[in-house]
Amino acid sequence: MSATSLRSEVRFSSGNDTCAAWLYPGTNGACVVMGPGYGVTKEPGTDRFAAAFAAAGFTVLAFDFRHFGASGGEPRQVGRIADQLDDFAAAVAFARTLPDVSPDRIAIWGFSLAGGHVFRLAATLPGLAAAVAQTPNADGLAATRNAGTFTTGRALARVTGRGLFDAIGGLFGRPPRLLPLTGPPGTVAMLSTPDALDGDAALDPDGAYAGWSRTVAARAVLTLPVYRPGRDAARARCPLLVVVADDDRTALAEPGVAAARSAPDAELVRVPGGHYAPFLAGHEAVVAAEVSFLERRLAR
Repeated sequence: MSATSLRSEVRFSSGNDTCAAWLYPGTNGACVVMGPGYGVTKEPGTDRFAAAFAAAGFTVLAFDFRHFGASGGEPRQVGRIADQLDDFAAAVAFARTLPDVSPDRIAIWGFSLAGGHVFRLAATLPGLAAAVAQTPNADGLAATRNAGTFTTGRALARVTGRGLFDAIGGLFGRPPRLLPLTGPPGTVAMLSTPDALDGDAALDPDGAYAGWSRTVAARAVLTLPVYRPGRDAARARCPLLVVVADDDRTALAEPGVAAARSAPDAELVRVPGGHYAPFLAGHEAVVAAEVSFLERRLAR
């Protein structure tokens, strides 16, 4: 029987809302709490890795951030960094209450922006046993500057303008002005780097996730450039595994490498390919590295 068929849907409180999560049963007493990338829901963002971790004996809690997927929160498709960090902390707190989980054997996992969250949480959230940052957005400023080389002045102005109007409208309770999550270079989209277009093939190759809305509120373009969580890696309180893709044109590899090198206890895995390489050609190698890390770092 597959790990996916054994999972159950649970909910936990975060702020004034609840987050929806898949709970995969485990056998070894350790738990991996998983957060998907920005604008990505838990199914395309975690299913394949969660199934591998569960098959290795780990309990897995894979959740949707508030305002996305099956989680609560209005308005929809609005991603606030502070809220997402709180959601991760709430997920860890919930995992500690699970009957088959040892509270001191919990790891966190995130990719892309959530991989950046991993650095900050590893430094600020007490009691974590390990953390995995997969193709993390460790430096929003560097990523934004790089993204600017793959667009046009007109497209950049339209994206920024939509972000400003969305932020102002949000102050007056107006519905979000949405951006497509990805688009070809030079188009009006949240991500228009060359490897951003690999997202559908990487995360939803069979078209199984029809409910995933591939949009985000445009106001995010104003806040993500100043988010630089890789700087927190130097204060990490738990072992880190950092997985970078050498040809990543979305989050970039070097900020993740720098974060790993600054951490007190970190392992670095490099794979060829773009931002979504761990979901594509590099999948088996990355899964093997992550399972090995979790088994060693969460061993009783």
